[in-house]
Amino acid sequence: MFDPLARGVIRRPRTTLAVWAVLVVTCLALALGVIGEGLFPRLHSGEPRVPGAESQEGRDILEASAEGGEEVTLLVQGTDLTDPAVVEGLAAELIPVRQEVERLDGVASVIDPFLSPEGPSDPLVASLVSSAEDGFLLIAELEPDLEDDTARTAVENRLEEVPAELTEVAPEATGLVSSTERIVSAVTGQVEADLVRGEAIALPLSLVVMVVVFGGFLAASMPLVGALASIAGGLGALLGFAQVIDLDAVVVNVVTVLGLGLSIDYGLLMVSRYREEVADLVASTASTGLPLRRRKRRAHGRAVVEEAVRRTVLTAGRTVTFSAVTIAVAVSSLMVLSPDILRSLGAAGVSVVVIALASALTLVPALLVLLGGRLQRPSLLSRVPALDRQLARLGDVAPENGVFARLARGVHRRPWFVIVGVVAVLGLLASPVLGLQLRNSTTDLIPASSDQREFISVLGENYPAATTPPVLVVAETDVETADAWAQEEVAGLPDVTGAISTGTTGEHTVVGVEIDSTDAGGEVATDVVTAVRALDPPFPTWVVGQAANQVDFLGAVADGLPLAGGLVLLAVAVLLFLMTGSVLIPLKAVVVNALGLAAALGVTTWVFQEGHLADLLGFTPIGGLETYVVVVVVAFGFGLAMDYEVFLLARIKEYWDAGHDNDAAVEQGLQRSGRIITSAALIITLVFLGFVAGELMVIKQVGLALAVTVLIDATLVRMLLVPATMTVLGRWNWWAPAPLRRLHERIGITH
Repeated sequence: MFDPLARGVIRRPRTTLAVWAVLVVTCLALALGVIGEGLFPRLHSGEPRVPGAESQEGRDILEASAEGGEEVTLLVQGTDLTDPAVVEGLAAELIPVRQEVERLDGVASVIDPFLSPEGPSDPLVASLVSSAEDGFLLIAELEPDLEDDTARTAVENRLEEVPAELTEVAPEATGLVSSTERIVSAVTGQVEADLVRGEAIALPLSLVVMVVVFGGFLAASMPLVGALASIAGGLGALLGFAQVIDLDAVVVNVVTVLGLGLSIDYGLLMVSRYREEVADLVASTASTGLPLRRRKRRAHGRAVVEEAVRRTVLTAGRTVTFSAVTIAVAVSSLMVLSPDILRSLGAAGVSVVVIALASALTLVPALLVLLGGRLQRPSLLSRVPALDRQLARLGDVAPENGVFARLARGVHRRPWFVIVGVVAVLGLLASPVLGLQLRNSTTDLIPASSDQREFISVLGENYPAATTPPVLVVAETDVETADAWAQEEVAGLPDVTGAISTGTTGEHTVVGVEIDSTDAGGEVATDVVTAVRALDPPFPTWVVGQAANQVDFLGAVADGLPLAGGLVLLAVAVLLFLMTGSVLIPLKAVVVNALGLAAALGVTTWVFQEGHLADLLGFTPIGGLETYVVVVVVAFGFGLAMDYEVFLLARIKEYWDAGHDNDAAVEQGLQRSGRIITSAALIITLVFLGFVAGELMVIKQVGLALAVTVLIDATLVRMLLVPATMTVLGRWNWWAPAPLRRLHERIGITH
């Protein structure tokens, strides 16, 4: 497979680049809306859906029975409704406003508190008046099933003009306009802004690191070209998914950052291995008697370049493929879970991994064929007096004896001390997980800088009658029966402060349950949901709301976890066995990766749930981590950890197969791969941290969690814990029962 692929790219490098160029341009044009609607307008946001769950069935009942259309709401502040003169003036000013809005296309009705003869003091319009009597709501209800975005926009724009028309009566009047569409747009628009900001930070920093690693711009640019191609291909793949499934806005950034990081990792490995193969080819000509300078000059020749590229694809290409398959399996485990957002993340994640793999196996080798000879020439930066020696040393192939080999020898001398120390540190970092609170946020996802976040905050604080109770019960019965049950059984539950019907929807009555907490997704709310569901009413009920959605989401994840985890463990065991021929190495890899993930989640919990670094990172703590963020971090983080495991084991196995003893194989394997692993980890950490600079809380949590995962894995786990455990196990690292050993001899995959 790899040899024909390498030879095909070597024969037609320009054709390969042309195909990628067409793919990139087409994907970007489609995804960014140059051709057609584009990706971002197709995204949605809201509570994660759990098909078949009680909360989802209840929500479907409410949505199906909703008779009115979407509402566009104007929240006016800065008006003194205790002053009769102000009230009278506002009532007069709003008459022509209502009439004009009602005449707009798509508007079914307009209401405000001044429609009543009694004005804002009428109890019937209390929900439209601020509890502080300093503002009011004007609501334009659109026609049902209105799909004309132009009509909705016209209503929103007209309502935005209203506060300025009230200044003669209320000089300090200000207004905020909100609708479901505007709330969703606040999230999807921020997704696009955060994506641009994250890449604007990550790509330049990555280039700087790779220039240092490779000692020049040309070699450093090749992984970035692959990364840019993967971003474009990933956006195109996401646009394709958006045609057939509801794609949540956060999927774009999470999947894009994964593709960006993997492409840089794989490109870094391919270019580094190419330079190593060129050095080996130059060294192999020593017997010709030619001077070293002439032998190095031959490295610029096409024959040497092509052979080095072929060897790179055969060796590093296999490693990259093993890594990609392992990550794809880990990410695809999300697809066996029932929540829609996890399924879409899994499907989109796999597609991006495949694109990153394709760019590493075809695009980067094609660039090496065309430009590989120039990589052996001194970089322009080497002419800078302060940089020449440093860049020459860093840009050269790693020596057989260096800092990573010395590190391995130090670990060999005290392996148990290293194991105990690293495990203790990881345990300390993981300890905050013991208090982890999981949440499925709704409006908390809206950026703090958005006027929609301000609208929701003011509405919740000053318009309690206009807000939905934190827990709702959809009861299949009449109002009288539902109210009697609510008063007799629900109202007496712990932490419940009130329960009464709030309306009817066809054959169903909706009971609102008020709780002794302002946190609709907190522990009190989830306890109330559990208690209400434990009741046995004489009619069917469905408990809905944020807390109910959280309970159902966690239940769905727990139900699917054995299958998802089992598939990942089985795949890792098979893949690493095919690679190493060992049954102990896969087991050890799972254990050490789990320790690293626990530590990363502990740090993330410490930051986002407990609120440490909130000022530095620019967020307001919401008392927990997003449930699907934790699931995604475990799946993606495990895959990334296996990425570096494969990088390291591939080189160690090369030396073991060449006849070195276990400790020597570990030393040389770590020496050869250590700089690549640490450089790749530094780059991908910068990529993830670039997305922490965004405003969406979910993206911040994912970015920091994955950055910490990679940082811990590439330092404590990969550089210390893995060599220490391999030292303790010795030859047992490579043990397998005789039947499996014979099987590996037949089907095992080696360089």
